[in-house]
Amino acid sequence: MRLRQPALSRVRQSAHAPMTQLPPFPDSLTPVVPRHVAIVMDGNGRWARGRHLPRLAGHKQGVDALRRAVKACIERGVSVLTVFAFSSENWSRPTTEVAGLMELLAFVLRHEVAKLSDAGVRLHFPGDRSALSQRVVQGLAAAEAATAHNRRLVLNVCFNYGGRWDIAQAARRLVAEGREITEESLNETTALAHVGDPDLLIRTGGEMRISNFLLWQSAYTELVFSACLWPDFDAAELDRALGAYAERERRFGQTGEQVKPPVGQQYA
Repeated sequence: MRLRQPALSRVRQSAHAPMTQLPPFPDSLTPVVPRHVAIVMDGNGRWARGRHLPRLAGHKQGVDALRRAVKACIERGVSVLTVFAFSSENWSRPTTEVAGLMELLAFVLRHEVAKLSDAGVRLHFPGDRSALSQRVVQGLAAAEAATAHNRRLVLNVCFNYGGRWDIAQAARRLVAEGREITEESLNETTALAHVGDPDLLIRTGGEMRISNFLLWQSAYTELVFSACLWPDFDAAELDRALGAYAERERRFGQTGEQVKPPVGQQYA
């Protein structure tokens, strides 16, 4: 089902070849913009290795890619962007890399929050904070408070997050509160209860899995896998994913006939 949506600029050709070549969106139409986009930002280490640089250099370039993604999402009318910054499994990486990632997070909190706030971005940091240092926890809370008034884009930076952890912590909380565990109550108690489920999940880096990211929330999410390494991700690559999303027919358990608009209403 394709609808004309003037708020989104025409899809541009990507400079990076995706794993599956997706055609550009037809010139006569522009894609329906997903309200909520999620991204598994994969490929930082391989980007650095290909340039004979330390892995942390790839993560630093990944911050630049995230800046571009935030800007592009705002320009295209996306309301929520959720990114997988540090998983609960990433603690098993080399100690030097983990320490470098924590320092990079602290740097970003010091230098980027004010800029994001000026752009109208509201920050949330879903994830388990019990394993984080007090300095990091305070920095996350301060960033959330400083941007709480913004409404242009909600940016969820999932840090020390795992989909299984999210479901388990929601269930534990419901038990502690003496509430029945149902789909509705779990929806209200997950770490991303403040936003709706993602419409589109993009994974960069060429891998075709979601790696314990938003397991509960992605039941009906459209998936796009790109060979583009995350530090190379740009607006054109986002547009290619949005074009693929717009070609999908989202049925949510219904038949294709049920979700199609009446004849004459396919295009605005």
